[in-house]
Amino acid sequence: MASQRITVRVPAALGSNLRQRSREKGQTPSDLVRLALENYLGREDSPGSAYALADAAGLIGCVRRAPKDLSTNPRHLEGFGKGK
Repeated sequence: MASQRITVRVPAALGSNLRQRSREKGQTPSDLVRLALENYLGREDSPGSAYALADAAGLIGCVRRAPKDLSTNPRHLEGFGKGK
């Protein structure tokens, strides 16, 4: 992976917090900034949708004895979006 160096100016308190967290985590400040940027900007390899994340986590179909699809069964949508 080719890397590119950038310079970022941060307030003293933020720099201090970064160095402290770096020591706590045992990672370099560069590693933490890189991770924060990847999370903020979104990773290209991320699955994207909530369904894809739930499926990857094994959550789809994990509840036993539940209706097949609550989102399309009108019986389960009665009163949805109406005030109390």
